[in-house]
Amino acid sequence: MIGPQHTSVKTALGPLLNGLVNYEYWVPVSTMIFPGVAAFLDTYRERARVEGVDLLGHYMAPLAYAQMKVVAKAITSTGGLDDRALSNFTRNAVFHTVMGEIRFGKNGEWENPRVVQVQFQGIDSHNADQFRDGSKQVVVSPGGLASGQLIFPYASAL
Repeated sequence: MIGPQHTSVKTALGPLLNGLVNYEYWVPVSTMIFPGVAAFLDTYRERARVEGVDLLGHYMAPLAYAQMKVVAKAITSTGGLDDRALSNFTRNAVFHTVMGEIRFGKNGEWENPRVVQVQFQGIDSHNADQFRDGSKQVVVSPGGLASGQLIFPYASAL
């Protein structure tokens, strides 16, 4: 479902989110504190604050920045925009980004997926600060990035 990733939706729904499982691109949990992500978010949040947008910066910013780093490295390394050269380069390269180390599989997918499934747990207000540390959005999948356990059945998570 698109929406609960954005801070304004999280704060509007507050405790109604408890138990919901949904995707996120980045969550501030220990398993996702990749090299450079904290510094990137500090810079991003300051710019976002000045512009009055994106209070937390978790939803798209780290992923978009990582994607553009991949594109930039591919273009710089191949010396151009030739699709075949870019494709061949990215297929064999390793990219060190704020989303961790990225390698691509044979079909162009990320070798180690970073789209995570989270369950909202323990949300008790409509305050954005409760989403700053990842404790209210528990990463339940993929296993290598999990930060907690899925509460099941759904009614038990309410």
